[in-house]
Amino acid sequence: MIGQEIREVERKVISILKILSDSPEPVGARLIASRLKDCGVCLSERGVRYHLLLLDERGLTRNAGRRDGRLITQSGLNELHNALVGDRVGSAMARIETLTYQISFEPEERVGNVPINVSLFPEDKFTQALEVMRNIYSSRPCFSDLVAIAGEGDKLGEVTVPKGKVGLATISGIVISGILLRSGIPLDFKFAGVLQIRNRECVRFVDLINYTGSSLDPSEVFIASKMTSVSDVVREGNGKIIASFCEFPALALSKAEAVIRQLETAGITGLYKIGGDGETVCETPVGMSRVGMILSDGLNLVAVASEAGIEVKNHAMSGVIDFEKLRSLQDLQNTGK
Repeated sequence: MIGQEIREVERKVISILKILSDSPEPVGARLIASRLKDCGVCLSERGVRYHLLLLDERGLTRNAGRRDGRLITQSGLNELHNALVGDRVGSAMARIETLTYQISFEPEERVGNVPINVSLFPEDKFTQALEVMRNIYSSRPCFSDLVAIAGEGDKLGEVTVPKGKVGLATISGIVISGILLRSGIPLDFKFAGVLQIRNRECVRFVDLINYTGSSLDPSEVFIASKMTSVSDVVREGNGKIIASFCEFPALALSKAEAVIRQLETAGITGLYKIGGDGETVCETPVGMSRVGMILSDGLNLVAVASEAGIEVKNHAMSGVIDFEKLRSLQDLQNTGK
């Protein structure tokens, strides 16, 4: 019973830290209590103040002024990242499922919401990052060259761009899952991995992370760990990119191919390889009466900037955006913005 109470207190503490981490501005006890209620956590304004005092003592938060509220510290961010890992196991898969049902994109009309990844660049490095990404925007490793840009204080999906940063939104491969599901085809994301490319053809996955057992988005891990060589794939046809492996019922193959062609006309070209009924794809076995499919990851575009030594913080699967707000990198180049 005591252990249960301790865990409940810890959940409240982590919920408070999460609210503070999501805000670029100081947050007061009244607003925290309101947001906790929205998350299903019942804690009075007085109770929030008590927890904040404890967090101040632990160095996880700091007082920004009597009226201004609290800010999370770096120690608080570290605590939030490490806390309750067990609760986050499989959260990558849960995120895919949640975003899949938020997709309303209609490829033929080119309207509706699409899922996005959000990448944060230092303001003084963003022009350089754009130039690097423009060099590959039309190449095969890229899921799409459609992006959105936001400055300090603005939001992209669920991410608020912090001070000194510029946000770049890229389309997430989950968009294919949402469109196929609406067509009656369930897409099963198995894993994301580092895909070896030789002579511009995919060979095998050399590293992989299963979505169902991961508390982190695999794409973020691969880029942060410098495991890609997307630039080499573009220049020489040999290297490593990030890709996802999916399966769907073999009976739906023709219909799935038609849907994917519709997406391609809308500028979403994430398909890298698709197999046949029960056919092994890039040395990856496929279940009976199933079709395997490899999708290039939307963050391959950003991986090129990371490979060039430009600092970037990625937030994969970070909500949805209206498709009409996206622009191609070529358009950005032509307008000089």
